[in-house]
Amino acid sequence: MVDRTRLGRQFGWLWAAYAVSAYGSGLGFGALPLIAVLVLHAGPAEVSALSAVGPAMGALIAVPLAPWVEFRRKRPVMITMDLTRFAAMATIPVAYAFGLLGFVQLLVISVVVAAAKIAFNAASGAYLKALVRPEDLLVANARFESTNWSSIAVGPPLGGAAIGLFGPVTTVVADALSYLFSALGITAIRGREEPPQPSGKNPVRAGAVLDGWRHIMGDAGLRALYLNQMLVGGLIMATEPLLAVLLLRQLGFPPWQYGLAFAAPCVGGLIGSRLARRVVARHGRQWVFRTVGTLRAVWLIGLAFVRPGVVGLVTVIAVELAIIINMSLYTPVLATYRLERTPKHLVARTLTAWSIGQQASIAVFTALGGLLADVTGPRTALTVAGLLILATPLLLPRHGQTSQHEPEPSRSHS
Repeated sequence: MVDRTRLGRQFGWLWAAYAVSAYGSGLGFGALPLIAVLVLHAGPAEVSALSAVGPAMGALIAVPLAPWVEFRRKRPVMITMDLTRFAAMATIPVAYAFGLLGFVQLLVISVVVAAAKIAFNAASGAYLKALVRPEDLLVANARFESTNWSSIAVGPPLGGAAIGLFGPVTTVVADALSYLFSALGITAIRGREEPPQPSGKNPVRAGAVLDGWRHIMGDAGLRALYLNQMLVGGLIMATEPLLAVLLLRQLGFPPWQYGLAFAAPCVGGLIGSRLARRVVARHGRQWVFRTVGTLRAVWLIGLAFVRPGVVGLVTVIAVELAIIINMSLYTPVLATYRLERTPKHLVARTLTAWSIGQQASIAVFTALGGLLADVTGPRTALTVAGLLILATPLLLPRHGQTSQHEPEPSRSHS
């Protein structure tokens, strides 16, 4: 058993801040597109822009932020990004109350929140590496992962109920306040944080923004994992709007069943994240990357065979559950390896590069999936995504690329 106190009180505050923010975001999941539809009567093109263009533009803005995050104390950066997101989201209920809410405002907020999220995650990853002992990184990342999935399981259903009872901006208020409470939690972390020590004579040179990508592409293991993750994440996320059209419009699923189909499988995130440490100890990290990384990809094709009624609902839940169990086991192992393989002075830029690539991939595949669905239908687009993702295990690291410094897997049953 892992000593639950060994990560320390400072990590406890960091974890609590993350949990508050995650549950707030869970409550506000999909809030901006929902407000665009319910309040502004936006059409499909505008809703798609909020879902794809906003985060993509936010990723571009995050590129020059990377060196700024790298060479500053990470706690102030995290607090600043939380307060930025709070201020941006808080403008929505204010504008709504005065009848001034517009689509351009929602789009700008989407961009600001996406950029601030990337900068926050880069700073928190760098801070986590300095805060937690190397042997505890996997445990810490698994706790973040389990919190993330539990917030997705609980948040959207409660958020939908809150919107029905109290109005369309209710969950936005909760999301905004969660960023404020997250900032307060990070402020409560005690202990002096040493300022970063830049390497080189001019670390904030023009090319510093690209150092994260240089590091990733120069490391065989990270490069393979990065390319694989972009494709897998992009293809999986691209199926969400396609599945919404298929279930709600073509197959006639009621909204509560649609919500259940996405909320119930998130329980798998608690299972996978709790298994991560034991599976690595027993089988090794390379086995997780190859085997679990492959298992993430084989289930998506099942969504193309969804039918009406209870059988269709069970099919969606089973496919999503299988994907999420494997994703939640794989992700903390990947996050830990990424931190271990990245020098301290490159962590923020590497994590920023990773997030930007992921966001860009999701935006591109979501747009392409939507275009294909318009021409051929959502079921065909789901089939294409399911077939393409079957090729992604070919990009996973080969034997030996990620085995450096890896502990030998345990053969005991203790």
